[in-house]
Amino acid sequence: MRRAGTSGLSLSRLGLGTMTWGRDTDEHEAADQCRAYLDAGGNYLDTAAMYGDGDSERVIGGLIGTLFKREDVVIGTKAGITFVSGERVVNASRHSLMAELDKSLTRLGTDYVDLWQVHTWDSDNPLDDTLSALDYAYTSGKARYVGVSNYSGWQSARAITRQENFPSKAPIATVQNEYSLLNREIESEVLPCITQLGVGLLAWSPLGRGVLTGKYRQGTPSDSRGASSHFAAFVDPYLDDRSSRIVEAVSVAAEGLGFSPLEVALAWVRDAPGVTSAIVGARTGAQLRGILMSEEIMLPEIVRDVLNEISAP
Repeated sequence: MRRAGTSGLSLSRLGLGTMTWGRDTDEHEAADQCRAYLDAGGNYLDTAAMYGDGDSERVIGGLIGTLFKREDVVIGTKAGITFVSGERVVNASRHSLMAELDKSLTRLGTDYVDLWQVHTWDSDNPLDDTLSALDYAYTSGKARYVGVSNYSGWQSARAITRQENFPSKAPIATVQNEYSLLNREIESEVLPCITQLGVGLLAWSPLGRGVLTGKYRQGTPSDSRGASSHFAAFVDPYLDDRSSRIVEAVSVAAEGLGFSPLEVALAWVRDAPGVTSAIVGARTGAQLRGILMSEEIMLPEIVRDVLNEISAP
Protein backbone atom coordinates (compact mmCIF):
# COMPACT_ATOMS: atom_id res chain seq x y z
CA MET A 1 0.00 0.00 0.00
CA ARG A 2 1.05 3.56 -0.68
CA ARG A 3 -0.29 6.81 0.72
CA ALA A 4 -1.71 9.21 -1.88
CA GLY A 5 0.40 12.28 -1.24
CA THR A 6 -0.24 13.73 2.20
CA SER A 7 -3.85 12.52 2.33
CA GLY A 8 -5.17 9.65 4.43
CA LEU A 9 -6.00 7.59 1.33
CA SER A 10 -3.96 4.39 0.95
CA LEU A 11 -3.95 2.49 -2.34
CA SER A 12 -2.26 -0.65 -3.56
CA ARG A 13 0.56 0.20 -5.94
CA LEU A 14 -1.32 -1.53 -8.75
CA GLY A 15 -4.92 -0.47 -9.36
CA LEU A 16 -7.44 -2.43 -11.42
CA GLY A 17 -8.87 -0.53 -14.38
CA THR A 18 -12.40 -1.48 -15.44
CA MET A 19 -12.91 0.51 -18.64
CA THR A 20 -14.03 -2.56 -20.62
CA TRP A 21 -16.29 -4.07 -17.94
CA GLY A 22 -19.86 -4.50 -19.06
CA ARG A 23 -18.98 -3.98 -22.71
CA ASP A 24 -16.02 -6.11 -23.83
CA THR A 25 -15.73 -7.90 -20.46
CA ASP A 26 -18.87 -9.60 -19.18
CA GLU A 27 -19.90 -9.98 -15.53
CA HIS A 28 -18.38 -13.45 -15.11
CA GLU A 29 -15.02 -12.42 -16.60
CA ALA A 30 -15.04 -9.22 -14.52
CA ALA A 31 -15.65 -11.26 -11.36
CA ASP A 32 -12.74 -13.55 -12.25
CA GLN A 33 -10.46 -10.55 -12.75
CA CYS A 34 -11.59 -8.90 -9.54
CA ARG A 35 -11.09 -12.10 -7.55
CA ALA A 36 -7.55 -12.55 -8.91
CA TYR A 37 -6.73 -8.92 -8.15
CA LEU A 38 -8.06 -8.97 -4.59
CA ASP A 39 -6.35 -12.31 -3.89
CA ALA A 40 -3.07 -10.72 -4.95
CA GLY A 41 -3.55 -7.96 -2.36
CA GLY A 42 -4.97 -5.18 -4.51
CA ASN A 43 -7.54 -2.76 -3.10
CA TYR A 44 -8.29 -0.11 -5.76
CA LEU A 45 -10.96 -0.41 -8.48
CA ASP A 46 -10.85 2.43 -11.00
CA THR A 47 -13.93 3.23 -13.07
CA ALA A 48 -15.81 6.19 -14.56
CA ALA A 49 -19.38 7.15 -15.35
CA MET A 50 -18.59 7.08 -19.08
CA TYR A 51 -17.09 3.57 -19.14
CA GLY A 52 -19.55 1.49 -21.11
CA ASP A 53 -22.12 4.23 -20.56
CA GLY A 54 -22.25 3.31 -16.88
CA ASP A 55 -22.03 -0.47 -17.36
CA SER A 56 -18.62 -0.67 -15.67
CA GLU A 57 -20.07 0.86 -12.51
CA ARG A 58 -23.06 -1.48 -12.67
CA VAL A 59 -20.79 -4.53 -12.85
CA ILE A 60 -18.77 -3.33 -9.85
CA GLY A 61 -22.00 -2.71 -7.95
CA GLY A 62 -23.00 -6.30 -8.59
CA LEU A 63 -19.77 -7.54 -7.00
CA ILE A 64 -20.22 -5.59 -3.76
CA GLY A 65 -21.44 -7.93 -1.08
CA THR A 66 -20.97 -11.04 -3.21
CA LEU A 67 -17.25 -10.91 -3.97
CA PHE A 68 -16.02 -8.38 -1.42
CA LYS A 69 -17.18 -6.24 1.47
CA ARG A 70 -17.71 -2.60 0.58
CA GLU A 71 -15.32 -1.37 3.27
CA ASP A 72 -12.49 -3.62 2.05
CA VAL A 73 -12.17 -2.03 -1.40
CA VAL A 74 -11.36 1.50 -2.54
CA ILE A 75 -13.69 2.46 -5.40
CA GLY A 76 -12.75 5.46 -7.50
CA THR A 77 -14.92 6.86 -10.26
CA LYS A 78 -14.88 9.92 -12.50
CA ALA A 79 -17.41 12.35 -13.95
CA GLY A 80 -17.43 15.12 -16.51
CA ILE A 81 -17.43 13.27 -19.85
CA THR A 82 -20.52 11.88 -21.52
CA PHE A 83 -21.43 10.67 -24.99
CA VAL A 84 -24.52 12.28 -26.49
CA SER A 85 -25.66 10.76 -29.79
CA GLY A 86 -22.18 9.32 -30.22
CA GLU A 87 -20.45 12.65 -29.63
CA ARG A 88 -18.00 13.14 -26.76
CA VAL A 89 -19.24 15.96 -24.53
CA VAL A 90 -17.23 17.53 -21.70
CA ASN A 91 -19.31 19.17 -18.98
CA ALA A 92 -17.72 19.75 -15.58
CA SER A 93 -20.30 22.23 -14.34
CA ARG A 94 -21.51 21.90 -10.77
CA HIS A 95 -24.99 20.91 -11.95
CA SER A 96 -23.79 18.20 -14.32
CA LEU A 97 -21.16 16.74 -11.99
CA MET A 98 -23.55 16.47 -9.04
CA ALA A 99 -26.15 14.76 -11.24
CA GLU A 100 -23.52 12.33 -12.52
CA LEU A 101 -22.37 11.53 -8.98
CA ASP A 102 -25.87 10.53 -7.92
CA LYS A 103 -26.22 8.31 -10.99
CA SER A 104 -22.84 6.69 -10.27
CA LEU A 105 -23.84 5.93 -6.69
CA THR A 106 -27.08 4.36 -7.91
CA ARG A 107 -25.27 2.16 -10.42
CA LEU A 108 -22.66 1.15 -7.84
CA GLY A 109 -25.35 0.44 -5.24
CA THR A 110 -23.49 2.34 -2.53
CA ASP A 111 -23.99 5.62 -0.73
CA TYR A 112 -20.38 6.79 -1.15
CA VAL A 113 -17.30 6.41 -3.33
CA ASP A 114 -13.85 6.46 -1.84
CA LEU A 115 -12.43 8.68 -4.58
CA TRP A 116 -14.39 10.93 -6.94
CA GLN A 117 -12.54 12.66 -9.74
CA VAL A 118 -13.22 15.28 -12.39
CA HIS A 119 -12.47 13.33 -15.56
CA THR A 120 -10.93 16.17 -17.57
CA TRP A 121 -10.48 19.93 -17.69
CA ASP A 122 -13.50 21.89 -18.90
CA SER A 123 -12.59 25.21 -20.51
CA ASP A 124 -16.26 26.15 -20.93
CA ASN A 125 -17.08 26.24 -17.21
CA PRO A 126 -15.43 28.24 -14.41
CA LEU A 127 -13.00 26.18 -12.34
CA ASP A 128 -14.62 27.32 -9.10
CA ASP A 129 -17.95 25.98 -10.35
CA THR A 130 -16.31 22.60 -11.01
CA LEU A 131 -14.51 22.55 -7.66
CA SER A 132 -17.68 23.42 -5.77
CA ALA A 133 -19.10 20.05 -6.87
CA LEU A 134 -16.08 18.35 -5.27
CA ASP A 135 -16.72 20.34 -2.10
CA TYR A 136 -20.33 19.18 -2.04
CA ALA A 137 -19.38 15.52 -2.54
CA TYR A 138 -16.70 15.72 0.14
CA THR A 139 -18.67 17.55 2.83
CA SER A 140 -21.81 15.45 2.26
CA GLY A 141 -19.82 12.22 2.64
CA LYS A 142 -20.73 11.00 -0.84
CA ALA A 143 -17.00 11.02 -1.61
CA ARG A 144 -14.34 10.24 0.97
CA TYR A 145 -11.62 11.85 -1.15
CA VAL A 146 -11.58 13.85 -4.38
CA GLY A 147 -9.20 14.32 -7.27
CA VAL A 148 -8.74 15.53 -10.83
CA SER A 149 -7.84 13.64 -13.98
CA ASN A 150 -6.03 14.54 -17.22
CA TYR A 151 -5.18 18.04 -16.02
CA SER A 152 -2.02 19.75 -17.29
CA GLY A 153 0.60 21.08 -14.88
CA TRP A 154 -0.84 24.57 -14.58
CA GLN A 155 -4.39 23.25 -14.40
CA SER A 156 -3.42 20.85 -11.61
CA ALA A 157 -1.57 23.55 -9.70
CA ARG A 158 -4.48 25.96 -9.95
CA ALA A 159 -7.04 23.41 -8.78
CA ILE A 160 -4.90 22.07 -5.92
CA THR A 161 -3.96 25.49 -4.58
CA ARG A 162 -7.52 26.82 -4.86
CA GLN A 163 -8.64 23.95 -2.66
CA GLU A 164 -5.85 24.13 -0.10
CA ASN A 165 -6.17 27.86 0.51
CA PHE A 166 -9.60 27.54 2.14
CA PRO A 167 -10.15 25.16 5.09
CA SER A 168 -13.79 24.60 4.14
CA LYS A 169 -12.92 23.22 0.70
CA ALA A 170 -12.20 19.61 -0.29
CA PRO A 171 -8.45 18.99 -0.64
CA ILE A 172 -7.28 17.38 -3.87
CA ALA A 173 -5.86 13.96 -2.92
CA THR A 174 -4.92 12.63 -6.36
CA VAL A 175 -4.32 13.47 -9.97
CA GLN A 176 -4.74 10.82 -12.65
CA ASN A 177 -2.71 11.07 -15.85
CA GLU A 178 -1.31 8.86 -18.56
CA TYR A 179 2.26 7.77 -17.81
CA SER A 180 4.46 5.13 -19.41
CA LEU A 181 7.79 4.67 -21.14
CA LEU A 182 6.01 5.79 -24.32
CA ASN A 183 4.49 8.89 -22.74
CA ARG A 184 6.49 10.77 -20.11
CA GLU A 185 4.97 14.19 -20.73
CA ILE A 186 3.82 14.62 -17.13
CA GLU A 187 7.43 14.69 -15.95
CA SER A 188 7.87 18.27 -17.19
CA GLU A 189 5.17 19.93 -15.08
CA VAL A 190 2.58 17.62 -13.50
CA LEU A 191 4.98 15.50 -11.45
CA PRO A 192 6.95 18.47 -10.06
CA CYS A 193 3.64 20.15 -9.23
CA ILE A 194 2.13 17.29 -7.26
CA THR A 195 5.42 16.45 -5.56
CA GLN A 196 5.64 19.98 -4.21
CA LEU A 197 1.96 20.11 -3.24
CA GLY A 198 1.68 16.65 -1.64
CA VAL A 199 -0.75 15.02 -4.07
CA GLY A 200 -0.66 11.38 -5.24
CA LEU A 201 -0.39 10.24 -8.86
CA LEU A 202 -2.57 7.55 -10.39
CA ALA A 203 -0.90 6.48 -13.63
CA TRP A 204 -3.24 5.25 -16.35
CA SER A 205 -2.13 3.18 -19.33
CA PRO A 206 1.27 2.31 -17.82
CA LEU A 207 1.73 -0.26 -20.62
CA GLY A 208 1.54 2.37 -23.34
CA ARG A 209 -2.03 1.42 -24.33
CA GLY A 210 -0.84 -2.19 -24.58
CA VAL A 211 2.00 -1.51 -27.00
CA LEU A 212 4.73 -2.09 -24.39
CA THR A 213 3.66 -5.72 -24.02
CA GLY A 214 5.38 -6.30 -27.36
CA LYS A 215 2.25 -7.72 -28.98
CA TYR A 216 2.43 -5.23 -31.87
CA ARG A 217 6.08 -5.88 -32.83
CA GLN A 218 5.11 -8.00 -35.84
CA GLY A 219 1.85 -6.25 -36.70
CA THR A 220 -1.59 -5.82 -35.17
CA PRO A 221 -3.07 -9.05 -33.73
CA SER A 222 -6.70 -9.60 -34.69
CA ASP A 223 -7.77 -9.97 -31.04
CA SER A 224 -5.93 -6.87 -29.80
CA ARG A 225 -7.26 -3.44 -28.90
CA GLY A 226 -5.45 -2.08 -31.94
CA ALA A 227 -7.79 -4.14 -34.13
CA SER A 228 -10.91 -3.14 -32.19
CA SER A 229 -13.28 -0.50 -33.53
CA HIS A 230 -13.46 0.95 -30.00
CA PHE A 231 -9.72 1.31 -29.45
CA ALA A 232 -7.88 1.38 -32.80
CA ALA A 233 -7.55 5.18 -32.78
CA PHE A 234 -6.50 5.02 -29.11
CA VAL A 235 -3.58 2.64 -29.83
CA ASP A 236 -2.46 4.02 -33.20
CA PRO A 237 -0.37 6.98 -31.90
CA TYR A 238 2.03 4.49 -30.26
CA LEU A 239 2.63 2.41 -33.35
CA ASP A 240 5.25 4.84 -34.70
CA ASP A 241 9.04 4.47 -35.13
CA ARG A 242 9.94 6.12 -31.82
CA SER A 243 7.66 3.82 -29.88
CA SER A 244 9.03 0.81 -31.76
CA ARG A 245 12.57 1.65 -30.65
CA ILE A 246 11.46 1.88 -27.02
CA VAL A 247 9.52 -1.38 -27.25
CA GLU A 248 12.61 -3.11 -28.67
CA ALA A 249 14.73 -1.79 -25.80
CA VAL A 250 12.18 -3.03 -23.27
CA SER A 251 12.10 -6.42 -24.99
CA VAL A 252 15.90 -6.71 -24.93
CA ALA A 253 15.99 -5.77 -21.25
CA ALA A 254 13.24 -8.28 -20.49
CA GLU A 255 15.06 -11.08 -22.28
CA GLY A 256 18.25 -10.33 -20.39
CA LEU A 257 16.46 -10.32 -17.03
CA GLY A 258 14.28 -13.33 -17.72
CA PHE A 259 11.10 -11.25 -17.47
CA SER A 260 8.38 -10.38 -19.97
CA PRO A 261 8.31 -6.94 -21.65
CA LEU A 262 5.03 -6.29 -19.80
CA GLU A 263 6.69 -6.88 -16.43
CA VAL A 264 9.60 -4.58 -17.23
CA ALA A 265 7.41 -1.75 -18.53
CA LEU A 266 4.98 -1.97 -15.62
CA ALA A 267 7.69 -2.17 -12.96
CA TRP A 268 9.28 0.97 -14.45
CA VAL A 269 6.07 2.98 -13.95
CA ARG A 270 5.09 1.40 -10.65
CA ASP A 271 8.36 2.41 -9.00
CA ALA A 272 8.83 5.77 -10.71
CA PRO A 273 9.13 8.73 -8.31
CA GLY A 274 5.77 10.21 -7.39
CA VAL A 275 3.59 7.31 -8.49
CA THR A 276 1.01 6.15 -5.93
CA SER A 277 -0.69 3.52 -8.08
CA ALA A 278 -0.36 2.28 -11.65
CA ILE A 279 -3.73 1.31 -13.12
CA VAL A 280 -3.78 -1.86 -15.20
CA GLY A 281 -6.55 -3.46 -17.22
CA ALA A 282 -6.97 -6.84 -18.86
CA ARG A 283 -9.33 -8.70 -21.17
CA THR A 284 -9.31 -11.93 -19.16
CA GLY A 285 -8.56 -13.18 -15.66
CA ALA A 286 -5.64 -15.21 -17.01
CA GLN A 287 -4.17 -12.10 -18.62
CA LEU A 288 -4.56 -10.16 -15.39
CA ARG A 289 -2.81 -12.90 -13.39
CA GLY A 290 0.12 -12.54 -15.77
CA ILE A 291 0.16 -8.79 -15.21
CA LEU A 292 0.10 -9.24 -11.44
CA MET A 293 3.27 -11.33 -11.67
CA SER A 294 5.12 -8.04 -12.13
CA GLU A 295 4.67 -7.44 -8.40
CA GLU A 296 7.38 -10.01 -7.79
CA ILE A 297 10.10 -8.12 -9.65
CA MET A 298 12.18 -4.99 -9.26
CA LEU A 299 14.26 -3.46 -12.02
CA PRO A 300 18.02 -3.17 -11.45
CA GLU A 301 19.01 0.48 -11.34
CA ILE A 302 21.22 0.14 -14.42
CA VAL A 303 18.26 -1.16 -16.45
CA ARG A 304 16.06 1.69 -15.23
CA ASP A 305 18.75 4.19 -16.20
CA VAL A 306 19.05 2.78 -19.72
CA LEU A 307 15.28 2.81 -20.21
CA ASN A 308 15.14 6.37 -18.90
CA GLU A 309 17.71 7.43 -21.48
CA ILE A 310 16.13 5.62 -24.41
CA SER A 311 12.59 6.84 -23.66
CA ALA A 312 13.52 10.41 -22.69
CA PRO A 313 11.03 12.93 -24.14
